[in-house]
Amino acid sequence: MKRIHIGMRVEDMAASVRFYSSLFGITPTVLKDDYAKWMLDDPRVNFSISTHCDTASKIHLGIQVEEAADLEDVTLRLKGAGIALQETPAVTCCYAKSDKTWVADPDGVPWETFLTHGASVVYGDATLSGGQVDSLANGSKGCCGAEAD
Repeated sequence: MKRIHIGMRVEDMAASVRFYSSLFGITPTVLKDDYAKWMLDDPRVNFSISTHCDTASKIHLGIQVEEAADLEDVTLRLKGAGIALQETPAVTCCYAKSDKTWVADPDGVPWETFLTHGASVVYGDATLSGGQVDSLANGSKGCCGAEAD
């Protein structure tokens, strides 16, 4: 089963945690000084906020998968369609260890498809590099401190 992911940059972490906890009716699944995540089942969404994301839109979207085969399926579909992508296996991002594939939609909104393998005690070490990812973050820092070249 898959889950939609929405990641947003916020200015005031405490106010945003209060707002989204009220909106969703639950407290965050993960709560750090610089990051919070709600794993919602209705609707089935992984919603996160952080003070780190520095893309022009302050948002990125994604699909969280539960099986490696699902990640491979999405990646192969994108490659088959000739869409530029960046694969980032075994990265630490958003206090989690994951394999990811990043793309940008036609309007430049970054999308990630990812499989999470476990938790991390650090926010992230992921980096996007290479000319093919220029459009992923529009030349600015991505949501895990990633910099497009």
